[in-house]
Amino acid sequence: MVDVLTPEQRRLNMSRIRSKDTKPEMLLRRGLHARGFRFRLHRRELPGCPDLVFPHYRAVIFVNGCFWHGHDCPMFKLPATRTEFWAAKIAANRARDARALERLAAGGWRTLVIWECLLRGPARQSSEDVLDLVAKWLRSEP
Repeated sequence: MVDVLTPEQRRLNMSRIRSKDTKPEMLLRRGLHARGFRFRLHRRELPGCPDLVFPHYRAVIFVNGCFWHGHDCPMFKLPATRTEFWAAKIAANRARDARALERLAAGGWRTLVIWECLLRGPARQSSEDVLDLVAKWLRSEP
């Protein structure tokens, strides 16, 4: 299947995909802040540059998009064009994610990955339920 967009149009579309301040991330940030949790954002000195860092709890949260991180859910579908490129890219993303999680655990950090499909899409859960689970996880003992 041939791409219907020109390379310039495709480049523009791809450049507008956010890596920070995504809708799922903002929903989680606002909800946790309203519940009294204080955190730091995108700490580059930590492996994987976690989306939310809770130094008090020695915990980090990643809010991952199902497509970019290759989640096994209905929201992930490998593109029909350039499948070899996309399969390699997503495999590399998954490997990088796994390395970051291992390094964080070795450094004594607790990690939680919140997938996009948990907050959006056909299998989504209520945002209040997700926030309750995250708050319970943060307060739990390591």
